[in-house]
Amino acid sequence: MILVVSGVAGSGKTTIGKLLAQRLSVPYAEADDFHTEANRLRMAAGLALSDEDRQPWLDAIANWIDERIAAGLDGVITCSALKKRYRERLTRPRARLVFLKVDRETIDKRLAVRRGHFFPAGLADSQFEALEEPDPSEEGVVIVDGTKPVEEVVSEILRMAVRGDDLA
Repeated sequence: MILVVSGVAGSGKTTIGKLLAQRLSVPYAEADDFHTEANRLRMAAGLALSDEDRQPWLDAIANWIDERIAAGLDGVITCSALKKRYRERLTRPRARLVFLKVDRETIDKRLAVRRGHFFPAGLADSQFEALEEPDPSEEGVVIVDGTKPVEEVVSEILRMAVRGDDLA
């Protein structure tokens, strides 16, 4: 299975994704690494990405997922996947999308203290403007409260997304 951990910037995707990969003993891929240099520079300059800007990034992430599935391998990857059509682009029978739901106030606090990342806190507005929260009944996305302690979030994802307790 491929776990795709999604959410707005600052929701904890990287922290949660790395810990999930460690717990599952599978490779981890950071979605930020799939951005073009032009996209990274654009965001670092405080400019939001357009759907067109995001297309090569989503294609690269989808290719990573497809390659792992074709090889019969598991993994964890992060991706904001803010819009329904982005999540649809990444949906696969062996891929499970998880959405870390975090309120704006918490995101603002987290981004204010984050250092060494090309994504500036000022772009949080664009993340929430673009966000189309997933509907689990339509999309099959597991929604987890990303404001809980990291260990709780990871345990909940393992229980719901990997073991399928949410499908009962």
